[in-house]
Amino acid sequence: MNMGLWVMNRLELLILVEHPHDLEEQMSQHQDDTDRQYHIGLSRGDAAEKILLAGDPERVRRSAARLDSIEGEWSCREYLTITGEWRGERVTLMATGIGASNIEIAMVELAAIVDDPVLIRAGSCGGLDPKIQLGDLVVSWGAVRMENTSTTFVPEGYPSVSHPDVIQALLQQARQKEYPVHLGITATAPGFYGAQGRNVNGFPPRHPDVIEELARIGVANMEMEASALFTLASVKGWRAGCVCTVFGRRHHDEFVPVAEKPALEDRCVEVALDALLSID
Repeated sequence: MNMGLWVMNRLELLILVEHPHDLEEQMSQHQDDTDRQYHIGLSRGDAAEKILLAGDPERVRRSAARLDSIEGEWSCREYLTITGEWRGERVTLMATGIGASNIEIAMVELAAIVDDPVLIRAGSCGGLDPKIQLGDLVVSWGAVRMENTSTTFVPEGYPSVSHPDVIQALLQQARQKEYPVHLGITATAPGFYGAQGRNVNGFPPRHPDVIEELARIGVANMEMEASALFTLASVKGWRAGCVCTVFGRRHHDEFVPVAEKPALEDRCVEVALDALLSID
């Protein structure tokens, strides 16, 4: 045997004998890695059963500052996850990035490491209903599946609906805090520009009147994740919901000033976190 290798093995053995807890930690780490998920970077035990989803990693970092304590933080690709305690209960905050395909990855991989989660997306949206004002909250009871991610799992006619427990909890928390809130149907677009009728930088959309068409049939707002979240949660029998802050009134071409966005996002996250805690 190579003398240097023999010496190293002897030293490692002595360290492990003198510090058995180090061996236990190494073994535990090795076991955790066997189910570590490829994209979200989490293993069983890393995530709580109550999960707040957001698109923006910075929103998750800012939201984590309000937690009573932080247990762990994991970052893998665009997925940032922070688990901690909020008002005596374990919660997880996860940034998924933008779009239904990112929600799909998060949901499928979470299914390997959690059993019966409650998931609430706290996001931003554009208001389509003229009665909805900038900064208002919209709680989705159902979603128009404009994205095609969910159709790889269910037929086109399959309904995309939020769970009643989550709807009730979100509305209750928003009203208790006296935040302006609306309950409505949400359209989930497969993109930000053409899919939402925006004509930008020489890329004319195929359906420039999509906003008017959706508003005419009673759709309250538009975003990019809710229908995939609701559909996949229904497939698994999970409870899921969505609350969004209105950053733009598409009919009036009005938008929230950039400086005001963080405070409005924090209000949305507060409602979502307290709703999670209120659900048994």
